[in-house]
Amino acid sequence: MNHDSLLMIFAKNPELGKVKTRLAKTIGEEQALMIYVKLLEHTHAVADKVFADKAVFYSNKVQDFDILDYYKFPKFLQKGKDLGERMERAFGQAFTQDYDKVVVIGSDCIEITPEIIEDALTALDDYNVVVGPAHDVGYYLLGMDRHYPHLFKGKTWSSPDVFLDTLLDIQKLKLSYSILPTLNDVDEEKDLGVLRKHLT
Repeated sequence: MNHDSLLMIFAKNPELGKVKTRLAKTIGEEQALMIYVKLLEHTHAVADKVFADKAVFYSNKVQDFDILDYYKFPKFLQKGKDLGERMERAFGQAFTQDYDKVVVIGSDCIEITPEIIEDALTALDDYNVVVGPAHDVGYYLLGMDRHYPHLFKGKTWSSPDVFLDTLLDIQKLKLSYSILPTLNDVDEEKDLGVLRKHLT
């Protein structure tokens, strides 16, 4: 533990046929895997510039060596039945290590920048929760100043309702919150224009 903040990256293991499945339906599994690897590399390069400790949480397995080893982030395995339980456990684990601020991001957002993540961490000096909504599905970032397990309960993950449902739960708990700019995730072929814009 070198900082008071932790940035967690939730990622799928980059395996053929297991990533970007909606995208693969129209462009094929090999192309979808190639795009996911680019997204993963982008996410890690962005995270590398953020002033915080980092940890990667993989979906299926933790390998001794993988394509992202040059970033040297500690690697863990996601634990839980669904995405909500997996994130809730990761936040719980992080706050037992005495971090003051914890933020999680996915690995699908080509528009995310170090500045946006730094803004999220700064917002947590004044707010309990910070959320970065995605245009199509839920949010690309969630940050907390302590563990709020209720924010992960009763959600239909990977649905457009996740952001609004999370916001309603934040309000029910009477927590203060900050909302970041809305960004694009890359999930379907229609999203590839955003990807190409950022890779050229």
